[in-house]
Amino acid sequence: MEALPHPLLVIGKGLAIDYVNTAAEDFFQMSASVLSRHSLPDVVAFGCPLIALVEQVQRNGTTVNEYGVELSSFRFESTKLVDLYGGPVAVGDGAVMVMIQQRSMAQMIERQLTHRGAARSVSGLAAVLAHEIKNPLSGIRGAAQLLEGECDESDRTLTQLICSESDRICKLVDRMEIFGDERPLQREPVNIHDVLDHVKQVASTGFASHIKIVENYDPSLPPVPGSRDKLVQVFLNLVKNAAEAIGDSRKDGQITLSTAFRPGVRLSVPGSQARVSLPLEIAVEDNGSGVPADLIQHLFDPFVSTKPSGTGLGLALVAKIIGDHGGIIECDSRPRYTVFRALMPMASRDGTTRTAETAEQDEAHI
Repeated sequence: MEALPHPLLVIGKGLAIDYVNTAAEDFFQMSASVLSRHSLPDVVAFGCPLIALVEQVQRNGTTVNEYGVELSSFRFESTKLVDLYGGPVAVGDGAVMVMIQQRSMAQMIERQLTHRGAARSVSGLAAVLAHEIKNPLSGIRGAAQLLEGECDESDRTLTQLICSESDRICKLVDRMEIFGDERPLQREPVNIHDVLDHVKQVASTGFASHIKIVENYDPSLPPVPGSRDKLVQVFLNLVKNAAEAIGDSRKDGQITLSTAFRPGVRLSVPGSQARVSLPLEIAVEDNGSGVPADLIQHLFDPFVSTKPSGTGLGLALVAKIIGDHGGIIECDSRPRYTVFRALMPMASRDGTTRTAETAEQDEAHI
């Protein structure tokens, strides 16, 4: 039970906590010795569904499962969405074993598929905009320039406004045209640390020169299958967003670039029976202002931005590129803490994505 990755509790008479495993200690942010001195109502919020589930199992002696339960505790910064599994324990009068499974990973994968669908919608829109908008705009701009030479000073301001607005729309369409590139990636094994080192060098000599950038790498991480240039684009975008969230006036601003090996994550490939292993975690963390709670679920959707002058296409493009690499990306944010985590597959010897079945031996070896 100590080796299980999910929080596990044994609740006895009077809702006393008789046993917790290591995962439960991490989940409730309290040691086993502290938890054992309390009852369940002391640890979770009043009226928590977990208490009702335990009481139902004790009363009926049957297994009870509940899905999508909001779990609150005085140790949590926010409510956690979990699945609960409870059943009677053969040893012990009225003892109940409860397993808690957080919904974050399942929701992350579900949201990622939604992000990919949104990116494909933008791809189709970009193809139409490039032809139907840019060509007429060039004619409008050219006509305004011709009129500018024949106008007096008061009217020349209007022609210049036409030109500047036409240029602004063209730049927006140019950014959207990136989504229309549906060519398959030229995959090769990419050392993600080389990518992050390049991003750090660019950031440190430019937009993040006033911010401390910390590296926390796992040097044994295997290569990522994909395009080095595209991955540089992704993480440069994330670091730039982190620097803008910190701002220019902060003296204690810090961005942390980290990598880790997290075996156990599997993602089914649509249209096939293959499962892809996503054991490589690359994270960009900052201590900026954070993302508003009402935007966190829609952060990777097109035209959603927290910046007054933002177009909302940067993170949508990040999600598209990570998806093209066979990975997923998620954001966790609160004041003074925001982290973007990308989970990526490993590269096989020929640079292609390694499936879950062929990766298990490599993961065990690593």
